Amino acid sequence: MVIGAGLAGAALCAALARRGWSLSLIDAASGPAQGASGLPVGMLSPHVTRAPTPLSRLSALGVADMRAELQRLLPQGAGWQACEVDNRGHNPGRWPAALVRPAALVQAWLAEARALTCLQTHWHRPVAHLRRDVAHNRWQAVSPDGEVIAQAPVAVVAAAFGSHDLLQHSAAQDAQSLPLRPVQGQLSLAAQTSTPLAPRPQRDNGVFVPLYEDSGLPPEWPRRIWAMGSTYERGQTHCTVSDTAHERNAQSLAALHPVAAERMREQMASGQLLGWAQVRCASQDRLPLMGALPDLAALEAHMVAAGPRRGRVPLADTPRWPGLYTLSALGSRGLTLSHWCADQLARQMSGEPPPADDLQHGLLAALDPARFAWKQARRQERPREAGLRLV
Repeated sequence: MVIGAGLAGAALCAALARRGWSLSLIDAASGPAQGASGLPVGMLSPHVTRAPTPLSRLSALGVADMRAELQRLLPQGAGWQACEVDNRGHNPGRWPAALVRPAALVQAWLAEARALTCLQTHWHRPVAHLRRDVAHNRWQAVSPDGEVIAQAPVAVVAAAFGSHDLLQHSAAQDAQSLPLRPVQGQLSLAAQTSTPLAPRPQRDNGVFVPLYEDSGLPPEWPRRIWAMGSTYERGQTHCTVSDTAHERNAQSLAALHPVAAERMREQMASGQLLGWAQVRCASQDRLPLMGALPDLAALEAHMVAAGPRRGRVPLADTPRWPGLYTLSALGSRGLTLSHWCADQLARQMSGEPPPADDLQHGLLAALDPARFAWKQARRQERPREAGLRLV
């Protein structure tokens, strides 16, 4: 079972289907890409830093991987177009990039999964919690009214910030072991009816897209648009488009292109400015969570048994819930990281050998969803006396 039909869930379905898995995909919405993956246009571009970081290294791998997926699955003009982006402010330069409508990718991945394997979809089906059926070695996705929606030996939670409550209720994860944070973002956009004001996208605090043209955009959007965004509002969970967020985008745009910012404010005053808002999910360290989930009660017992050696217990020895995984917290890098992470998770779930490359091996450890619980347990010298909660 895969819970969540956005970029992460759809990419994972495709990666598992290529390996012969039969799949059930569950989402509370009426269809795929109805959450943050419904963004009208997003930017696929490198994460450039002066010195390498885990995120910049992941982004380098993810951008190359996603570019190959776009070229494999979608013709240019039908969900994406190649471009360059001018990076302003921090680490200025011009970089190869692509403008992408994420929903086109989601649909293509699900179409590929259907063609390769049995894919059952369950729409309008919110999952209240997962229940472990130990006798039959399977997980059950249970609706708010107690109905079993689907069941399978393996379950993957890929529900963005919805993963937080679902895993707390299903696998006894607490706020410290699963530090997921909501981040609301608003994109400002309007019909592009004149000559674009810049030859290519501009990026600093947000991205200015002077022109994106796509016949596959939903009916509520013009076929040719310009866009600016998105805002980054930590802790916000609403999806309401607001003038306040439009103004934040206008202020960011003024630093990139003052004339475009002036035109944006004119369109806002005349009612021509449109907006889109959704909630993304980020982790405490800004890296995704990808892999098998920790069993906190078993981890505490494992650390107590280790005694003085507790500080040398490796992350790989963390006890896990059997058959329970997550792929979440992609933040504002879903386009860059979704397929690379999904393919790595599918390899792990299928028992394929880990990468021999030390860099990739280290990156996978950096994404391990047990990393927060493991650090918490290692710091705890006397867990019972110090009050580490038993769950």
